[in-house]
Order: sequence, then structure tokens, then C-alpha cells
Amino acid sequence: MLGERVSVLTAAAGAGWEVTALQQLAHGDPRVVLLKRCVDLHDLLATASTGQGRVALVADDLAGLDADSVDRLRRCGLAVVVVSGEVGGAPGRAPHLGVSRVLDRDALHTLVDQVLAVAADTDQTVGVVDGVGEVLEVAPDDAAEGRLVAVWGPTGAPGRTTLAVGLAAELAHRQQTTFLVDADTYGGAVAQHLGVLDEVSGLLGAARLANAGRLDRERLAGVARRLGPHLHVLTGLPRPDRWSEVRESAYATLLDEARGLGSQVVLDLGFGLEQDPPAYGGAAPQRNQMTVTALERADEVLVVGSADPVGLARLARGLVDLLGVVPGSTVRVVVNRVRPSLGWGEKEVRAMVEGFVTPASMHFLPDDRQAADRALVAGRTLVELGDSPLRRGVAEVADAVLGGNGAETKRTGRRWRAARSGGRR
Repeated sequence: MLGERVSVLTAAAGAGWEVTALQQLAHGDPRVVLLKRCVDLHDLLATASTGQGRVALVADDLAGLDADSVDRLRRCGLAVVVVSGEVGGAPGRAPHLGVSRVLDRDALHTLVDQVLAVAADTDQTVGVVDGVGEVLEVAPDDAAEGRLVAVWGPTGAPGRTTLAVGLAAELAHRQQTTFLVDADTYGGAVAQHLGVLDEVSGLLGAARLANAGRLDRERLAGVARRLGPHLHVLTGLPRPDRWSEVRESAYATLLDEARGLGSQVVLDLGFGLEQDPPAYGGAAPQRNQMTVTALERADEVLVVGSADPVGLARLARGLVDLLGVVPGSTVRVVVNRVRPSLGWGEKEVRAMVEGFVTPASMHFLPDDRQAADRALVAGRTLVELGDSPLRRGVAEVADAVLGGNGAETKRTGRRWRAARSGGRR
């Protein structure tokens, strides 16, 4: 890390010291490179979100600069150096914003040394600041890898996100360090379910870092949000049409690094499994590749279907399609929105499912609209809202996931990772 060149982004807002600073960065030391002069804070934040830059050099009177924007820069992996416009003046508000270092404009001759020092300090940090100003501890490289739990289901909104968010919250409630990833390329809604209003996509930020060869556990932790002592979330795509920005290799790297951030990694996936034939013999990006890649590497898969006739028909077809993509995977089936008015019970549904697959377990979630609506409107988890029939059903799923952490499941996970290292299946 320290052998890399330190790339610097500047946002000086036309300050008088800018010319001197640019000269220092351009000619002071070959280890430091000026990457971009940003016109304002919005330009700086946008550039930082792409995974570019190691240090941000900003003016203390930059319009919009506040603790939140400094925190966002730090979550993107940048150390922040503020230059004070007053010669020998007091540092003012800068130290209260959480910046890495404050530099008077009359000390610009030391700028390069300051940049190198603050970059070195950042490299030696064990954890990185997350979205609410706490530290997400990163497991050492030789620590046990976390398990990937993929939540998938066929088209028709059977409740994939409701289960993924509820399961992650239950696992965290059991003091399992849980990393929830919104990887739905059609309509990810984890952020909305959890009341996260930040427009910065953690998934896109991590993918850009991976594309640049810079994604590691620390930087992945830096683009995640902490929502509790044991729950962290990587927000999804801001718009479905941006799926092509997450390349297959970058996403695979993301999943590998995510195993080091939580004992349980919960993936909320899109419904699509089909792959388009290559155009003109090429290798065009595939919209469903994120889903397929996650299913291939998952230690187990939770398949969600709704209990109505249309939902059960889609569930049956989906199980067949799933086993065609990932044969031999550990599958648990979750039937959602079960209600007496449908006219059949768990016995009949179980018999139908077992005609297509023998799941590791089956679970039935009640049609508890009141609890689901309360959680969604409030942007809170079922755990936070207290006891409800839906929460009890999700808790049973969490118990099964934790109880399934046996040797056979671990062997399955290693098999998929070995397949990846030796080539795609």
C-alpha cells in the first residue's frame, strides 16, 4: 500500500493559496500525484465515490463542507486535509468536522510531507469510519470466513427483500456480525426498507474500487453503513439501468472480501437467472450475472415464494430453474403470505415443493400485513418493532440458518470457491 503513488483531489473554491498548492503537488515528490481539481464539493464527492483518490485537499470555507460530507469522503477511502485561509489563525471549525489534518496556508511548503503522512496514517488504520461515525472492525486475513446466504425467489415480488432484511436483523440480534448486500439488479429496495436516505450507492462504490484493483476489506467496510452493533448494509443500485457498472469480476471480488466483514453475509438478489447468448461471439455484460454469481458462491440459498396459486406455480418453476443453474446447492424454501383463505395448508404446499426438490428445511411466513407495513413505513426492522407473527416466522428461518452451519454446508461453500479459482462452471 505504501509503495503506491498517493493521488490527491483538490477543491479549493478559488482560494488564493491554490496555485501554490498545485505547484507543490506537481513538483514536490514523485510519490504524490494531482489526480483532479474539483470545481466544488459536489464534484469532489462524485469523484471520490468512483474509488479514485487517497487524499482530499479542501478549503476550510468550501461551500457545503460539513461533518457529513467529510464522513462521506472518509467512507470512500480518502483522508481529508483542510487548508485554513488565515495565516497563523485558529483552526476554527475544521477539527470538529472530523478532518484528518488542518494546515495553515503559510505552511504550504510542507504540503507534500503532510499528504504522505496522512496517507500513511490511513493505511495503518485497523477500521474505517462508517456511515454513522462508528468503527467497523475488520477481521484479520487469517480469521474464519463468513458464510454467504443468498435470498432468491422468482418474479412477482414474493417477498425477497422483506425476508433478506428481516433475516439480517434477526442474525444481528443473535450477535452475529451480519453484512447485508443489496444485489438486486431490477429493483433493489434494501435502503428504503431500512430508512437509509443516502444517495451514494455502496454497491457501485465497491465495484469501482474492485475494478481499480483497490478493493480490500477495509475499503469495503468504508462504503458500508452501520445500522446497529452487529448489522451493516451495502446499499444497492440507485437506478436499475446502472446494473452494467458492476462487472462480474468486480462483483466476485466484492463477495470474497465480504466474507471477511461478517460471520453471516446476506445477499438480496434479483429474480432473473437466464443468460443472453453472446452477441457476435463477444462477451457482453449479463444483467443476471450478479444473481448467478452469488448463487454459485452461496453456502446456502433461501428460495422465497408466495402462497397463492400464481406464486406457487412460479415457485415450482423457479426451483427447477435454480437447480439447473446451481445443482446440488443447499436450498431452504420459504413460503410467504400464508393465510387460511387460500384453502390449503402447509402439508399440501410441502408435498408440492418436495415434488421438485428436497429442501434442507421449509418455512411458512404468515400474511402479517400490519407488521410488514409498519416496518416499511417506519424504515425499521421487524426486530426493532417488537414481537409479531411475521417476526416469529423470520426468527425460525434465522434459527435454521444458524443451525445449518455444519460441516456439509462448509464443504459446499469451499467447493464453489474452488470452482471459481479454477475457472467458471
